[in-house]
Amino acid sequence: MEDIAKSGELYERACLCLVGGVNSPVRAWKSVGGTPLFMTCASGAMLRDAEGRTYRDYVGSWGPMILGHANPDVVRAISEAASRSSSFGAPCEAEVELAEIITGRFPSIDRIRFVNSGTEAVMTALRLARGYTGRDRVVKFAGCYHGHSDSMLVSAGSGALTSGIPTSPGITASAASDTIVLPFNSEEAVRRVFEECGESIAAVITEPWPGNMGLVPPMPGFLESLRKLTKDAGALLIFDEVITGFRVPEGGVQNMMNIRPDLTCLGKIIGGGLPVGALGGDARIMDHLAPTGPVYQAGTLAGNPVAMAAGIATLRRLTQTAYQKLDYAASSLGAGLKRAAMSAGIDASVSRLGSALGLFFASRPPTDLASAQSARTDLYPAFFHGMLERGDYFAPSAYEAIFVSLEHTSDVINATIENAAEVFRGIAAQ
Repeated sequence: MEDIAKSGELYERACLCLVGGVNSPVRAWKSVGGTPLFMTCASGAMLRDAEGRTYRDYVGSWGPMILGHANPDVVRAISEAASRSSSFGAPCEAEVELAEIITGRFPSIDRIRFVNSGTEAVMTALRLARGYTGRDRVVKFAGCYHGHSDSMLVSAGSGALTSGIPTSPGITASAASDTIVLPFNSEEAVRRVFEECGESIAAVITEPWPGNMGLVPPMPGFLESLRKLTKDAGALLIFDEVITGFRVPEGGVQNMMNIRPDLTCLGKIIGGGLPVGALGGDARIMDHLAPTGPVYQAGTLAGNPVAMAAGIATLRRLTQTAYQKLDYAASSLGAGLKRAAMSAGIDASVSRLGSALGLFFASRPPTDLASAQSARTDLYPAFFHGMLERGDYFAPSAYEAIFVSLEHTSDVINATIENAAEVFRGIAAQ
């Protein structure tokens, strides 16, 4: 791709005043190489960069733009809410309305607490689980991303029962010591941990379909085993559905699979592109949060009226008809990408959950972090830049999901598939 002078200039300026020139590490393109594109506007399924080039967008702001960019209903709702004030720091009707919509769609959620990010939702869920159970330890799974709070930025120890190891400077050993990290999809590992130290475990937290090592499906029976093991041991089961929550109809993965977690973390789509997170669950547990209970949590901008308005406008559009359209677009894209790769002789597979997909340079989708890392991720930079040159914007990392919106029409999808066929042929010829 020819030099992008404007983005290059902006990046140089950004590096002088922003850490690494970005405000979130993956935006720096370290895993694919090149200069990050700076975006100026977006509409529908299309992005425009600082040079005026347009791209079919399959990042969707990492998931929340399920209606497409600058949806008129959402823009109108934001404008009207902002005209009344961007923040009250007091209760407002919009937060009640959005809470009613979410509790109406998630059978497991009786009460909800809005926060400002998925990270904050998880942090609060873990504190609540510990406060409710009176226990300290938490089980998570390698490759599942739950934000950047200290206890979640840990890797597995040398054995199944060892404490987590901090993966970032600034995280103390004591902060990580109460986190146990296990392989995703290993029912045996979870069972062994509960046999050895189940009385000390406050909660098991997982993405039901992990979206930060591609998009990894749970093995049959795995999530059900987590529900049984936690219930038998008096621990809580927390589903992090920040990514998956509204990518499938009514009630997320948990309702689709008929599994009722104790707590659910939400984000992304419920803010319509604005910063929002939420924690919800059984009323008996949620009422342990202040002001009705002793577990403290607060936030000046929680329930922000502008973000609430954007979320309401977004969720109102997610009807059964909308989900049918999303399903068709995503299934067409997934089948087309796999067909294009096979035609070029490229070993590739595609996983799909509703309108989210995972692309892997492997014969089948992985089942855990180790198998995700064993895929040919070295081929992804060529795919990324090849697609970018042809006007398709995918995530600048092999471990991120692909998202479609209601604006991804058949014409948009077909153009992308045609471009992918060219790119795969080029990769095969190298």
